[in-house]
Amino acid sequence: MKNVRLVRHGESAANAGAATPDHANIPLTEKGIEQAKRVAQSVGRAPELIVASPFSRAQATADATISVFPEAPHETWPIEEFTYLDPTRCVNTTVGQRKAWVDQYWANADPSYIDGEGAESFLKFVGRARSFLDHLATHPAQDILVFSHGQFLNAVAWLIEHKPLRVDAQAMIEWRRYEIDNHILNGCGYVVTRALGNSPWTVSDSIDIDGVVNINKLQARSPMP
Repeated sequence: MKNVRLVRHGESAANAGAATPDHANIPLTEKGIEQAKRVAQSVGRAPELIVASPFSRAQATADATISVFPEAPHETWPIEEFTYLDPTRCVNTTVGQRKAWVDQYWANADPSYIDGEGAESFLKFVGRARSFLDHLATHPAQDILVFSHGQFLNAVAWLIEHKPLRVDAQAMIEWRRYEIDNHILNGCGYVVTRALGNSPWTVSDSIDIDGVVNINKLQARSPMP
């Protein structure tokens, strides 16, 4: 059985409401650093592999666990957060200042739209999440710990739970609703499992920052029959 724990990074400066110069190099706050340490303390044994997004907030969160298990292999995969707004117009803005742009983007519901250089379409974003699952499935490690971002982690869970046949405007609207309903807190995440062979992935546990299974959250995020 392949067992993969996926964790959202600790609180970043942007999460705390600060203006940030770019989307990839946002530091953790002091609270985020403490959250990263709590996640590391919750890992009972060395994973066979530690994976992190290239963005600094995910790398910094992973570093806390890597320092506890320095012998564990660690790699950087393209599992960074969804950058759907043009990065150049977001320089030195806060989450609050970007809200109108965010609302307009999701209201347009155009999965092929690219907002500017350095931005990503929803189609490409979902494609990255699919590629991530494919990479996990073929990787020889069976016990994997992943540090990524809220929207990316929700894209992965959505693909597993809803198995969309195509990514069109309606799927984009449904994913956005799913993401809001299943917001992942900093340092929290979930576990996915997959039996050997061609078995499908299953979202098996919702995990809090201290590694405790949150039954109520798991039930809330389970797809309707």
